[in-house]
Amino acid sequence: MKNALLIGGTGFLGNAIARRLVCRPASADFRLTLPTRRRERAKHLAMLPTASVVEADVHDEATLARLMTGQDLVISLVGILKGNFQRTHVELPGKIARAAAQAGVPRLIHISALAAAADAPSNYLRSKAAGEAAMKAAYPEVTIFQPSVIFGQGDSFLTLFAGLLALAPVVPLACPGARFQPVWLEDVAAAVVASLDRPESKGQTYPLCGPREYTLRELVAYTGKLSGHLRPIIGLPLALSYLQAFMMEFVPGGPMTRDNVRSMQLPNVCPAGCTLPFGLSATPLEAIAPGYLAAG
Repeated sequence: MKNALLIGGTGFLGNAIARRLVCRPASADFRLTLPTRRRERAKHLAMLPTASVVEADVHDEATLARLMTGQDLVISLVGILKGNFQRTHVELPGKIARAAAQAGVPRLIHISALAAAADAPSNYLRSKAAGEAAMKAAYPEVTIFQPSVIFGQGDSFLTLFAGLLALAPVVPLACPGARFQPVWLEDVAAAVVASLDRPESKGQTYPLCGPREYTLRELVAYTGKLSGHLRPIIGLPLALSYLQAFMMEFVPGGPMTRDNVRSMQLPNVCPAGCTLPFGLSATPLEAIAPGYLAAG
């Protein structure tokens, strides 16, 4: 049995990857270590066979070095949509990659974001690109995945829209023409785990997308239809989109920031003909979303 360290493994995507790793054939399964700031929030993962949830500060380099000891695989999953991008998306990946290299970990995987680029319009996307660069500088054979927005049971995307639609009689929508190519949670997890059996994936970067593009207006309207909360959608021009986002920045847990608006100026879609690597087939949104959004 091999050892795997999932940093950020108690989150939405980490849950799915952890479950797949412990369900691999007995000859290829993993003993998992899942560090978290608060162990009680991840008790459900502790129930997985061969999984251990430990309290740890992964930003501390000495702690990272200790966690890396004896690991055969490290997966870096930490990401935020607002907050200190430099600390979370740039400094932490660099620390992880350096610790993995120093510990001689044979396999490192990093989850980034589609459209990450040094010249991107948002701090979020620029920080994701800088994190990739920090990873590659310390560990050139890192495998990087760049998923589009991820949907699935418990997501913070379509589920968020459903909650807003249930409350608002009318939806003033920022960036209604923003383009996305949503990818199913389980398809992302499948691609990550499949890469472990593909030595040629070392040092490669893979965008991950679903089979179809949508505008944000289309996604919100579809969510309203499924959830039984069809609402008029008023698309906001860019100036009002920024104003709406600015106001939401003062709301605790607000769903949007001005940096999010800047991110949406770039199409969040894969290159033509690209969906999933390793011969995997992308699952349509329409095959999954009704199962967790449909009105009861």
